[in-house]
Amino acid sequence: MNIQRIAAFSQGTSGGNPAGVVLLNETADEKDMARIAADVGYSETAFAVPEDDSGSSWRVRYFSPESEVPFCGHATIALGAALGERKGAGTYALMLNNASITVDVEETSEGMFATLQSPPTNSQPVSNADLQALLSLFGLTEADLDPRLAPARIHGGADHILLPLKDRSRLAAMTYDLDAGRNLMRQLGLITVMLVFIEDTRTFVARNAFASGGVLEDPATGAAAAAFAGYLRDAGWPHGGQFTIRQGEDMGSPSLIKVELDDTPGAPVRVSGRTRQITD
Repeated sequence: MNIQRIAAFSQGTSGGNPAGVVLLNETADEKDMARIAADVGYSETAFAVPEDDSGSSWRVRYFSPESEVPFCGHATIALGAALGERKGAGTYALMLNNASITVDVEETSEGMFATLQSPPTNSQPVSNADLQALLSLFGLTEADLDPRLAPARIHGGADHILLPLKDRSRLAAMTYDLDAGRNLMRQLGLITVMLVFIEDTRTFVARNAFASGGVLEDPATGAAAAAFAGYLRDAGWPHGGQFTIRQGEDMGSPSLIKVELDDTPGAPVRVSGRTRQITD
């Protein structure tokens, strides 16, 4: 089985979030996919099987080292790069467990550039009990929160909770106990907890705790970026149709996520990034 290792949302020849990509000829056993993802050890590995002979439509599943994930943005971007290398530039239809999406891929002088169109988005307020439990997990208080955005449960193919912080240093100091985080995130049905600092109205710095998948932190999280975009739209944020998320800076793997959206409530959004092959 050929396992490709591709970093998504990279900056040139460095950074990005590594993902495993496996292009299959036929459906694999679920236990085998889970085992391979655990062996690869990245936050997610994408497994894709062609739906027809054209190679333009694929059935996709994502596995973290400890669980299956309904949607993973960075692994989708990595998958787009792998499909582009094998099949050429273009648009590929992807059938997930609970949604149908697309990924566009083009070849540039700096490598493959991919854009996913996310599942539909939605958001809702987070309960006070859940908020207090998460603040306690990260050693935060309500005084650490930025009043310009309310904490929220956000969705764009997977569930996340957003904690907006008003101090960049508090974001840089993010820490938590992995086992406690795993238990709490699974109890709340979350894929990640997204902590965000607002640099300006169209630039955000983020960190994403991914204890639910057995990973302390993701260097770039496309699914959370899509969910965050839907929330900004719901909140009436002046996004201007696009914004940028910088992630991974505080863990030494700088990543850049570009997001495009319109003002249609709940509509899918577009999440883009560069990729690089991991050869070591």
